[in-house]
Amino acid sequence: MKKELFFLRTFAATSAICSSFLFFSSFKSSGNQKFETIDVQRINVVEADGTVKLIVTNAGLFPNGEDKINGRLTNSTRKKRAGMLFYNEDGIECGGFIYDGEKTENGHSAGLSLTFDQYDGDQVMQLLTTDSQLGDERYVSSSLVFNDRPAKESQEKTGEIMKELAELRKSNPEAFKTRYAEYQAQELIGGAPRIMLGKSRSQNNGLFLFDDQGMPRAMFYLDKDNNPKLEAFDAEGNVTSTWPEKN
Repeated sequence: MKKELFFLRTFAATSAICSSFLFFSSFKSSGNQKFETIDVQRINVVEADGTVKLIVTNAGLFPNGEDKINGRLTNSTRKKRAGMLFYNEDGIECGGFIYDGEKTENGHSAGLSLTFDQYDGDQVMQLLTTDSQLGDERYVSSSLVFNDRPAKESQEKTGEIMKELAELRKSNPEAFKTRYAEYQAQELIGGAPRIMLGKSRSQNNGLFLFDDQGMPRAMFYLDKDNNPKLEAFDAEGNVTSTWPEKN
């Protein structure tokens, strides 16, 4: 009986060791693994030192708020969406790809955005599509947009400033305007669209140019009736010249 117990215990221990070895060997750190299908909620692609370079995620695990990536707090104001986030060699977010779409009470709302950021700043290039329907009216806009960003902006500082301004806007709207202008003059916040190529919400297809304040200054497009038009504007948005000339 003692010999049998000893044999069973030895067999059980040996089996456990072999099973553990096989289990951990299947997840070795080097080499390629092949799968047909993987169901996963989020993937973090990291460098050897642990720096996150790419996140592929569902909407529920999209990082925002108190989440930290590479030791930096993430944007707390953005909506959680499925997509990807890109990070540079310094571990700073530098762009992303997001999308969504759902039915609403009277139609639907959908969108897609691929963006690339200024270093430690916000987006300077964006591929954007929005599609919204309300009752019988549907608006689709698709464009490639290039933006100017403030020279001294940083993602962490911008987050602090926006939080301060949001609270000030509620309590003292006039002080909010003054403070916003001060930060803008310091080149810490602001920015403006400069070039848009694509379809506007008014269904004009063409090239749209803006000044450094984001005001439209020139447009060359086909309107919704397929008429070609060229328009120029002054700094206040008034039309200064058109082609074809108006009768």
